[in-house]
Amino acid sequence: MTTFATSRSFTAPPEQVFAAFAAPARLARWWGPDGFRNTFDVFEFKPGGHWRFTMHGPDGKYYPNEAVFVAIEPARSIVIKHTCQPLFRLSIGFERTPTGTLVTWKQEFASAEVAAAVAHKVISRLRSGVDMAFTSARSDGYMASDAGSQCIGCVFRLVTQAATVTAAPITEPPTRRSPQ
Repeated sequence: MTTFATSRSFTAPPEQVFAAFAAPARLARWWGPDGFRNTFDVFEFKPGGHWRFTMHGPDGKYYPNEAVFVAIEPARSIVIKHTCQPLFRLSIGFERTPTGTLVTWKQEFASAEVAAAVAHKVISRLRSGVDMAFTSARSDGYMASDAGSQCIGCVFRLVTQAATVTAAPITEPPTRRSPQ
C-alpha cells in the first residue's frame, strides 16, 4: 500500500471544521483544485452513503467521480473509498488540540503502480494547494491551508476567520528501485 499524507493545525474547533464537509452546498464550493467547480448528483453523508459528483476543470474538461463514505465520526474522522479510477481510500482526521484542530489527510492506494502513476499529480496538488489556499484565503480576509490531495484548504476560509495554520511536510512514498 502506498500512502500520501499531510496534516495542518487550525485554530477552529473540530466541530466547525467538520461542518464544512457535512453540508454538500459548502463542500461543493471548495472541493477540488483551484479553478474547479463541482456538481453533486448524489451526496449521502452517512456510513455506506454514496457520493457521485463531477469536477468541472477550468480547461472545460469534466471529471466524474464516485465514492462511498465508509465511516463518519462527527468532528473526529471521515473515511471515503473512491470507487472509480484511480482507486484509493481517503482518511481525514480531526484531532482537538489546545489551540484548535489538527487535520490529517491520508490518501492510500492499494496498487503501487497506480500510486506511482498519479504520484506527480497528488504530490503537486498537495504542494501547490498549500500556496494557493494561503493566497486565496488571505485575499478573502481568512487564513487557510491545503490538507489534502485537492484543495481542502479552501474549506477553512469558509469556516474560520484569522485561523493560525501550521503546515506539516508532505510525506512522499519511498522511491522504488528497479532490479539490477
